Amino acid sequence: MVTENPGGARAVARCDALRVAPYSDMEGGLFRAYLTPAYAAAQGAVAGWMEAAGMRVHVDAAANLIGRYDGHLGHAPALVIGSHLDSVRDGGPYDGPLGIMLGIEAVAALHAQGRRLPFPIEVYAFGDEEGSRFPAAMLTSRAVAGTLDVAALDITDTAGVTLAQALATTPDYLSAARAPDTTLAYLEAHIEQGPVLEADGLAVGTVTGIAAQLRYAVTVKGMAGHAGTATMRLRRDALAGAAAMVLAVEQIARADNSDVVATVGRLEALPGAPNVIPGEVRFTIDVRSGAEDRRNAVAEAIRARIDEIATARGLELAIALIHDLAASPSDPALMDMMDAALAAAGQPVRRLVSGAGHDAMNMAALCPTAMLFIRCREGISHNPAEHVEPEDAQVALQVMLGFIERLGESVVA
Repeated sequence: MVTENPGGARAVARCDALRVAPYSDMEGGLFRAYLTPAYAAAQGAVAGWMEAAGMRVHVDAAANLIGRYDGHLGHAPALVIGSHLDSVRDGGPYDGPLGIMLGIEAVAALHAQGRRLPFPIEVYAFGDEEGSRFPAAMLTSRAVAGTLDVAALDITDTAGVTLAQALATTPDYLSAARAPDTTLAYLEAHIEQGPVLEADGLAVGTVTGIAAQLRYAVTVKGMAGHAGTATMRLRRDALAGAAAMVLAVEQIARADNSDVVATVGRLEALPGAPNVIPGEVRFTIDVRSGAEDRRNAVAEAIRARIDEIATARGLELAIALIHDLAASPSDPALMDMMDAALAAAGQPVRRLVSGAGHDAMNMAALCPTAMLFIRCREGISHNPAEHVEPEDAQVALQVMLGFIERLGESVVA
């Protein structure tokens, strides 16, 4: 197994190359949404890198880019290595693409040796993990896992473009689903998007699973009025009420003193004029935990408290559940293989949970999954300051190759 090659540094450099035009849809920063010109350009570049690594390349019905490296056991189920090609607005270059590039580099290392595993390897560049264009996230990995409902495809972006129009063809989107017997396992390498590995002085770590998530859309309605003439005691200020609710979200999650996190990530006050009391406010609440019962208990406490605030202030309150994602534990046997690969690469064995969602949580419905986290500077992600050291990417590649080797041995055994 190759352990010394420029693959890690090349993976980082390729991510850097994709952070500018024509691979970004915004000036002066990175924004690559699903099915945009930048997305198509990035797919073209990645397809070339896949082919150079010895893979056959195609695009499926959900517009995922896939590179296949055949194994030597004929029609054996494949190891799928994947992550996402899209980005948030003004994001960082490694969230998603680094996992794709490292998958390509793992195949390139095998191809350079003329090696074939007992199973094929398929590298997926998923298209829509972030949900940055359409009002749904992880469409493409859900399609591949076979968990996407056809009703979810009836969506439109902010410009009024439907998903079908954006695809520019009329494929059967759900036909991107993989048959269960065609997939041996799923492996995803991803930046940690948190500070744990850096705090512990570690380059990489084994992911034990992905936290359970709840997300709500909250609408608070009061009464709009003139900022100069409406007396304070008679106001039904939707924004003042929402502000109290936002603080309650933070206070309840902190008081739980556990791994539960709760976030208000978006807030809009209407009508949005400086001399008008806001009559309506819309905001989101995101609650996560490694344990669904803790997540649910905190979410229920938050809902009860913001209802009390609305009642006390004479406000109307509507709470809609956007999504409910169960916790997604990694496969125990694959975690053991990852730990062994860490040790063989000279790395301390460290396990940690992912508070962020990943395509792996959808692929878990299809096959056993494993994830490898890679240190990112100061834990910063979804930000132009996102940074990964090439040396850490090289360690991650070495661990991935060790994992693949062990998976191959387990299949032969």
